[in-house]
Amino acid sequence: MAKFKPSKGAPYARILGVGGYRPTRVVPNEVILETIDSSDEWIRSRSGIETRHWASPEETVAAMSIEASGKAIADAGIDAAQIGAVVVSTVSHFSQTPAVATEIADRLGTDKAAAFDISAGCAGFGYGLTLAKGMVVEGSAEYVLVIGVERLSDLTDLEDRATAFLFGDGAGAVIVGPSQEPAIGPTVWGSEGDKSETIKQSVPWDRFRIGDVSELPLDSAGNVKFPAITQEGQAVFRWAVFEMAKVAQQALDAAGITADDLDVFIPHQANVRIIDSMVKTLKLPEHVTVARDIRTTGNTSAASIPLAMERLLATGEAKSGDTALVIGFGAGLVYAATVVTLP
Repeated sequence: MAKFKPSKGAPYARILGVGGYRPTRVVPNEVILETIDSSDEWIRSRSGIETRHWASPEETVAAMSIEASGKAIADAGIDAAQIGAVVVSTVSHFSQTPAVATEIADRLGTDKAAAFDISAGCAGFGYGLTLAKGMVVEGSAEYVLVIGVERLSDLTDLEDRATAFLFGDGAGAVIVGPSQEPAIGPTVWGSEGDKSETIKQSVPWDRFRIGDVSELPLDSAGNVKFPAITQEGQAVFRWAVFEMAKVAQQALDAAGITADDLDVFIPHQANVRIIDSMVKTLKLPEHVTVARDIRTTGNTSAASIPLAMERLLATGEAKSGDTALVIGFGAGLVYAATVVTLP
């Protein structure tokens, strides 16, 4: 049996830089209320959302990713040519192939970096971060660019009272690179596919190929609706509130720390009531800064954690070297939680 050379990666990995991009258009709840029977007070009380950003035609998945990535690269103090891999988590890039990561890698000026997309919904950033850590430690890439990006306005049914107000657009990116000490903890992740019907695309793409639109959903004007994200709100809420706090605690345990050791908590920005419930269940001390970026950004799925991280650092609510617990959860149902040192 042949003997392979051992891998020569870094002893550990860390987040070296972060960047974010929010589309220029800010959409208040009043715009959402033009197509659903609700109120600003109801939306705020149920979700915490006051405004969200929606992308223009020019603010594509690739364009937003490049803007966020440029900031992350600059923040990390490296050149794009040093990036060995680009991992993009998204559910709203509508070209089945090639992966949008390849376009991003080229336009950023990487030196033929490995590039691929992953689909893990709102847990996608955590999945990408875990893959990046593995690449850096294993030695297949010295620096890895991880991007969470969504144009969920393209997948929003503006006539669906349960979801029309939830989603926003944007991109967040981080550079993961070598470290001499642990700075990204073990990942606690998994899936519960028996609950996959609770968050899903309303109509599979292949239904449009068949040509028979008689059973496809129609809008109020009688036109066939474009596929949208649907969810069973109460079921998802209960799952997130009761199960994700357990996963978050497992991530703390895996990292060998307690809630008292935390400086920052950055959960997926799905619903402010879920966030507040997790804070209570985890018994986070008052000194822990909690990301509530959802108020002005909405639910941006894979982009929500890096966007929230970037804003906390930019505003000074969090600082470099802080210990942060991050957790993402959503469609699948999938989840991923870990503890990181902020860049």
